[in-house]
Amino acid sequence: MNNKYYTVCGITEIGGKLLLVRHTYGTAKDRILLPGGFVCEGELPDRAAEREILEETGVTAKARSVLAVQFKPEQWCVVFEMDYIGGEPRSDGHENSEVLLLTAEEALARTDLTNMSRELITAYTKHGAALGKSSYVPASSDSESYSLYEG
Repeated sequence: MNNKYYTVCGITEIGGKLLLVRHTYGTAKDRILLPGGFVCEGELPDRAAEREILEETGVTAKARSVLAVQFKPEQWCVVFEMDYIGGEPRSDGHENSEVLLLTAEEALARTDLTNMSRELITAYTKHGAALGKSSYVPASSDSESYSLYEG
């Protein structure tokens, strides 16, 4: 079950270019943004980002670090830096009409890039203090149901 309160997106670099999609609905319709979406009930945010990127673009990526967290009264969004694992980028033909691979400079020069994606790509290019995934898992849990990102 999806929810409208918890969302994720990811920055995936493939051969020096960023993976972006052209959205087909809502306030971002016809605009370019980072792929992402809702977290399913019982799903960890990093797994949700990996799933959403695969569903939307056909690309397998693994969450490496947290770049940013956006909070609004009605919703939060965790933004991950992703490691490209494999797959050929392609549109899902539903949530997006196009998948693009652009350098950060090319993306930032576009007028059809969403403001949030612009801010996140700018932060990504500055290589700030992202929080990396820890290998720590408490004895009361397992790696499938627990994630810790720390600096």
